[in-house]
Amino acid sequence: QLQVVESGGGKVQPGESLRLSCTASGSTADSHSIGWFRQAPGKEREGVSCISPHNTTYYTNSVKGRFTISRDNAKNTVYLQMDSLKPEDTAVYYCAARLAMMVTPENMCIRLLGRYWGQGTQVTVSS
Repeated sequence: QLQVVESGGGKVQPGESLRLSCTASGSTADSHSIGWFRQAPGKEREGVSCISPHNTTYYTNSVKGRFTISRDNAKNTVYLQMDSLKPEDTAVYYCAARLAMMVTPENMCIRLLGRYWGQGTQVTVSS
């Protein structure tokens, strides 16, 4: 069993930055891929970025060049650095984990294959 907890959301203006954190607890946390997903009002949940334990990454096209995912295995924490934020990035952002041997980061993101989900953190980009 794994638990994941997100933090770092908030309200910013367009062009500003935020860093989200996802901390996993459990003895096998470092064997799990971690993904960031988001859901805007009235829209389906989508995969934003996912990372394997060995730092293989995936980004959805709309965030490439603006978002950076990274992980600190010693702290069981994955970060999502979000730069040049746009109003369309406004959503609830969720962190999820899945055993790495079961899925690639790309498939995890595209097919929403998180096994353990956090409660979400709100990101609002507005002037």
